[in-house]
Amino acid sequence: MDDARHERISELCVMGEELARQRELASALLKYREALALIPRPVEEHDVSLRVLTALGDMCFQLGRFSEGKHALQGAARSSGGLGTPFVHLRLGQCELELGNTERAVEELARALTHGGEALFEGIDSKYLAFVKSLPRRP
Repeated sequence: MDDARHERISELCVMGEELARQRELASALLKYREALALIPRPVEEHDVSLRVLTALGDMCFQLGRFSEGKHALQGAARSSGGLGTPFVHLRLGQCELELGNTERAVEELARALTHGGEALFEGIDSKYLAFVKSLPRRP
């Protein structure tokens, strides 16, 4: 990917982050989609993909678009550095739980708790931490 394209993707992410801070989530989502469209396929092979797909999945989750969020976050997990990233697993687990995929939610939320600790769950609906803590510990 050329430097100009990479810079434009970064600019769009910064705009999306600012819009998200202002709670203009739908507008932020559009910026992240625009950034994603600039990433050559296969998307997961580019270093900027983790940032874009994680942000896209986060906005989708916050907007209640759980299926779209799940898809973006699965891509983030497949991107370089994505697997084991606590926030990616947290949001992916939340999307899975909201979609009724409890088995997948268990796996992702347990990864989030293992890699990010309980502090990662602060400031979000307590049902997610309660859900993962209610599960029997696996060997």
